[in-house]
Amino acid sequence: MRENIWKYISAVLILLLAASSVAVVLLYMQNSELKSYTPSNVSPVVVETSLNATCNETAYRLQIEELQRQLDFMRAQLRERNMPEDNTTIAVVPIFGLIDEYTALRIVPLLRDVARNDSIGGVVLWIESPGGYVGPVRDIYATVRKLNLIKPVVAYTGGMAASGGYYIAAGAEKIIADPLAEVGSIGIIYVHYNLQKNYEMNGIKVDVFKTGPYKDTGAEWRDLSEEEREMIAESIDTYFQAFLQAVSSGRNMPLNETRKYATGQTWFAMNVTGSLVDETGDIDRALSILSEELNVTNPRVVIYSGDSPSDFGIFGSTALLLDPRYVSAYLKTGWGG
Repeated sequence: MRENIWKYISAVLILLLAASSVAVVLLYMQNSELKSYTPSNVSPVVVETSLNATCNETAYRLQIEELQRQLDFMRAQLRERNMPEDNTTIAVVPIFGLIDEYTALRIVPLLRDVARNDSIGGVVLWIESPGGYVGPVRDIYATVRKLNLIKPVVAYTGGMAASGGYYIAAGAEKIIADPLAEVGSIGIIYVHYNLQKNYEMNGIKVDVFKTGPYKDTGAEWRDLSEEEREMIAESIDTYFQAFLQAVSSGRNMPLNETRKYATGQTWFAMNVTGSLVDETGDIDRALSILSEELNVTNPRVVIYSGDSPSDFGIFGSTALLLDPRYVSAYLKTGWGG
């Protein structure tokens, strides 16, 4: 019976989280449309439209706040059922280096095992990463968010949690960082290298047989068309909006405030305390904060890790949640990259 209740509560929590995210996205979309809308003929009706927009925005905000209150209440109930004993264990899960499919293959199952382990009361995510591929980053982020519903998760970085690394950290309940750790780099970068002239110089002719005009979009043997550039720009913006939403939700910041930090740059943690990070400190401080959250004084601390990711490389045109300073070092092509 208790197991069924657990499943029910978990399902409701996930639905509430999804509903909250959708409401925020709808609000953002509506505001964007209103800002870009220009009436064909100027008239006093413009004032009425502005009023309607304000009313709609207020309604959305009230709906979001109500969903958030329900989510907080149900998460508290779920956390109370999971309240650890005095001899509880804190799991330290390292996420080091570039993030690719192998990172997700290691981290996602590990976090799920932690969620099922009744002896573990909470998790410190130790992140030292400039980011990586969009898909693996989002997979890990989603798993962190689910875990944080039932067990508190504190993210910590001593050196760098940038781009995809910060994306994952935003899924935690709190972010603790060394004062000189680099955090942020909120944005998307798309890498396309055009080797068409290299092929021609080396006497290589590429014959392409494809079922549609866009099947080889991003291929290294040719340049991008203007239409393809627009399609890629749209994809990048979609990823970017998802990143903004993750930070806005995780850091409890309005989207407009989040955008101020979405320039692609990194900051020292000591300069963004209270916004991108909650507090500065070392790994012991992160463990102490989690212990306070769990209401325990002497937890057992265990490091959960697995095999390191395989050789990371950027092998083709792709969107990346990666600090741009690390792009060139990982470009890998057939020309000795």
